[in-house]
Amino acid sequence: MIRSYWIETYGCQMNIAESNALELQLKGAGLVPAKSAEEADCAILNTCSVRKTAENRIWGRLGLFAHIKTIHPLTLIVTGCMAERLQEDLKDDAPHVDYVLGTNDKQKILEVLTSPEQASLNADTYSFGSSYYQQGEYSSYIPIMNGCNNFCTYCIVPYVRGREISRPVEEILNEVRYLSEKGVKEITLLGQNVNSYHFEENGAVVTFPSLLEKICTVAGQIEWIRFESPHPKDFSEDLIRVIKEQPKVAKHLHIPMQSGSSRILGLMNRRYSRERFLSLIRTIREEIPSVTFATDVMVGFPSETEEEYKETLSALEEMGCIEAFMYYFNPREGTAAVTFEGEIPEEERGRRLTELIEFQHKIFARQKQGRSSALVKVLVNTVSRNDKAQMLGRTEHNEMVVFKGNPPVGSMVTVRLTGLKGNTYTGVLEA
Repeated sequence: MIRSYWIETYGCQMNIAESNALELQLKGAGLVPAKSAEEADCAILNTCSVRKTAENRIWGRLGLFAHIKTIHPLTLIVTGCMAERLQEDLKDDAPHVDYVLGTNDKQKILEVLTSPEQASLNADTYSFGSSYYQQGEYSSYIPIMNGCNNFCTYCIVPYVRGREISRPVEEILNEVRYLSEKGVKEITLLGQNVNSYHFEENGAVVTFPSLLEKICTVAGQIEWIRFESPHPKDFSEDLIRVIKEQPKVAKHLHIPMQSGSSRILGLMNRRYSRERFLSLIRTIREEIPSVTFATDVMVGFPSETEEEYKETLSALEEMGCIEAFMYYFNPREGTAAVTFEGEIPEEERGRRLTELIEFQHKIFARQKQGRSSALVKVLVNTVSRNDKAQMLGRTEHNEMVVFKGNPPVGSMVTVRLTGLKGNTYTGVLEA
């Protein structure tokens, strides 16, 4: 009989949220979390396929679980994007895996564990969980849509997540109300292309800006509302207006740029140019002067010239991000870019990435130094590991702050920033 479970989650915030929903189901059925993978009756790997490195890590873990199964009985389940992409390969190359469940079957895991002979698998459509809350958390994820219709040429997501599907409005609003009642202070709305949310309700279409307004009206004691990840082509004037007008919407926006070259953006099938992207950034900054930005950027895309790489640097200079997720192109089997000519040697991709990181870190330092004396609200995260008399927290702009005091974890406090050490601000707790 399966009494205990072990969940390992790889990849994106959506996977984390889905693992939270799965854990709610398992606990609701009377299962308990195991103290370690070696002691579990069931192990579930919720996998990622965005990069080859993520899949390599999972193959390594599967070797460990093969060993564990020689010691005691263990039901081993692989689910998520890697399971969706490599179903037959996983079954052939890892026969010790008991179930390989793709993205749409993730919600069926409890059914598989409790009534395997009755489990109906190979679902045609994605289904949302009833809740993604973890007991005691003060910062929560709320998936609002799944899938992607964009087919960027380097990206595996549309193939493993499927076409876009939006969660019903009332389900989302009910979860927001529930999280407010639970004392959650911060929520992040999730979707692979979150601002393409589109749901028809009573004959009317609810778009992402109107959904965001509805969420603000029921947010209660939730202080900050964030969203990940928007697509620049869907970032409308109406959305900018809502962010500007609604105080609960955090004024820190993650807007993936990917490249500063219009030609490379075209090859990526991003459906915007350098000029359109930077115009969007200028418009947001003009409308919302307190805004800060985070972005994603890739270098070494096939046929990218040195001049086009430097266009990315200059675009980042203008964007002035305080966060950036930087990486070089890695071909993913099954995507269009695998067939593109002009592959950049890995050594050159590495050189460009190293230079990019150094360049962007200088931008971080300038941007953060300019904010190092501000009075800010901070969501308290944890006690500092280095000094138990200090607390760590994050600001509305997702900046880490360390300060003396003992306010409760999960509380909102006001802190006067006093300096900057590396990427972490120092501050003084205000009365």
